[in-house]
Amino acid sequence: MALAPYTICDFIVLSPANTIEENEMKIIIVGLGKVGQTLAAELSKEDNDITVIDNRESVVQDFASQYDLMGVVGNGSTYSVQMDAGIEAADLLIAVTGSDELNLLCCLIAKKAGNCHTIARVRNPEYNKELGFIKEELGLAMVINPEFAAAEEIARVLKFPSAIEVDSFVRSRVELLKFRVPEKSILNDMKLSDLSSRTKGNILICAIERGDTLIIPDGNTVLQPRDRISIVGTSSEANEFFKQAGIVSNQVKNIMIVGGGAIAFYLAKMLIATGIRVKIVEKDMRRCEKLCDSIPKATVVCGDGTDRDLLKEEGLERYESFAALTNIDEENVLLSLYAKKVGDAKVITKINRITFDEVIQELDLDTVIHPKNITSEHIIRYVRSMKNSLDSNVETLHRIINNKAEALEFIIREKSRATDIPLQELKIRKGVLVASINRKGKVIIPRGMDMLKKGDAVIIITQFAGLNSIDDILVK
Repeated sequence: MALAPYTICDFIVLSPANTIEENEMKIIIVGLGKVGQTLAAELSKEDNDITVIDNRESVVQDFASQYDLMGVVGNGSTYSVQMDAGIEAADLLIAVTGSDELNLLCCLIAKKAGNCHTIARVRNPEYNKELGFIKEELGLAMVINPEFAAAEEIARVLKFPSAIEVDSFVRSRVELLKFRVPEKSILNDMKLSDLSSRTKGNILICAIERGDTLIIPDGNTVLQPRDRISIVGTSSEANEFFKQAGIVSNQVKNIMIVGGGAIAFYLAKMLIATGIRVKIVEKDMRRCEKLCDSIPKATVVCGDGTDRDLLKEEGLERYESFAALTNIDEENVLLSLYAKKVGDAKVITKINRITFDEVIQELDLDTVIHPKNITSEHIIRYVRSMKNSLDSNVETLHRIINNKAEALEFIIREKSRATDIPLQELKIRKGVLVASINRKGKVIIPRGMDMLKKGDAVIIITQFAGLNSIDDILVK
């Protein structure tokens, strides 16, 4: 049942104006759970024509009216409902319902009915080894597993325990790391123009969080204790910088995980492959048995991870890292705070539903993982790539600084207004920073005389959402 604009019936007006801009994409999102709502909200901000499908009428009505977009009530895997949603004119269908099979069927119907691009969320670990085959045979543009993506992000963070967040670019050749300036560090009260001479590290500080303020710095910016700073550089350069700044950067040797769900399963396999010892605490006996069979090299403890006596008995205070990955956000927060109190572990906290970001930040929880945000980042990156002009392409996108900024990797495919001119001569928008250039495998931390050239992979840090072309960094 389509909830169209200006309908004379029991439904309220749900759709915006009828005109569609030239660069506007028509996107259908099936499933209005946490990920579906996050995607619809974000993509609607970027000049896209969004239609949402869900079989819960009240959810569709409330969400569609809140964001002024089209809503359709019904089963998104049926031909008739997709036709009501305008599949014939759609550029992209994204299926993020709670059922993997339903998501795949939605995409199959969409390909036949509208011949559009399709993205499916597939979460079942049993499908993970077959995702390449599924994508190829069904003609999907993307298959995304949120739990696997979250596990990958946690594994990256554990390579740099002092980092709060770690994002990778240029096929993991360049890292963007966020960490807190220690109370006692050579970085305290240092002017950024003195950084390279005093640390001899080839990195760039590209963003600073000071309280609630985001700073895109210049050479005159002075670092302060407890600043949360984001740096860009190669893994080796970042490690060297950490050493000179007096920050511990060695990879952890062991981890205790509370919660034996899909993220824990993927994470344990990744970490064991790198030689890290893994202990999983899970209270469901059947799940414990399955984990023992699937990951024989992991130590699996069947018990309640919220039991302090159990955690003490299992030696929590001796572990170098700790991950709270239960399905209850409040449990994860409390477990993380307890782990920080009794030991010196690197702490990872999974958050699914809590929306009080400002409260979470004040708790000093180390690294917080939001699986729904990781999923939306992957999909938004693909959408922007579809919309891009021919001269450049968004290869990687990461939301950073609590979604206050974006880190984008562009591939410059053609010459443009931004190429072949020294950076110091370009009229770059305020709040935009060129953080790194990868040229034929060589990573360049840019200075004023460096230039962007055709074929470069360029990392841009920006406070503006929706940059699609490298020319968007320039004042218009």
